[in-house]
Amino acid sequence: MSDYQQTPSQTVGPYFAYGLSPEQYRYDFKSAFTPVVALDRAEGEAIRLVGQVLDGAGQPINDALIEIVQADAAGRYVQSADDIERTGFAGTGRCGTGTDAEHRFSFETIKPGVAAPGEAPRIDVIVTMRGLLNHLFTRIYFDDEAAANALDPVLQQVPAERRHTLIARREVNGGRVSYRFDIRMQGDEETVFLDL
Repeated sequence: MSDYQQTPSQTVGPYFAYGLSPEQYRYDFKSAFTPVVALDRAEGEAIRLVGQVLDGAGQPINDALIEIVQADAAGRYVQSADDIERTGFAGTGRCGTGTDAEHRFSFETIKPGVAAPGEAPRIDVIVTMRGLLNHLFTRIYFDDEAAANALDPVLQQVPAERRHTLIARREVNGGRVSYRFDIRMQGDEETVFLDL
């Protein structure tokens, strides 16, 4: 009989934040996407999107990676690098939670417009973190878009008692508009994740 035991299994990582957002983690190579989605010259209402990824006990996760994709203020998605250069709007952002003292993600962007008739303004979100073998998808809607939210076909498929987990709260501090959106991975207030 051997004294050796089987090595416990573990998920891969958490290497993705460093590899996918190297500038944020102060590595000496350029990130493909950063937390700055819109420059000052981009048209539309400048907003800051901020939140935490929380575990089942409500504790912030320090090595999650959040990616967002959104339309511009007119509801158009970026089609090329020329669009980004011309408008100052990238349409896509990436932020790890490991460099902020409160383990937050934070994006500088603009409030999106309606991408298609009948839809509400939204930001699409991808969550990657330790313990997940596959990334998760969710959406962020806005609490000041109640009329549009009431018609959005995807949001209306979510049970009414769970829709609030997809709604970001508008906050204004010193004239600066922010939307707060926490992603809860487990528990009674778990964020609704979409099967895409």
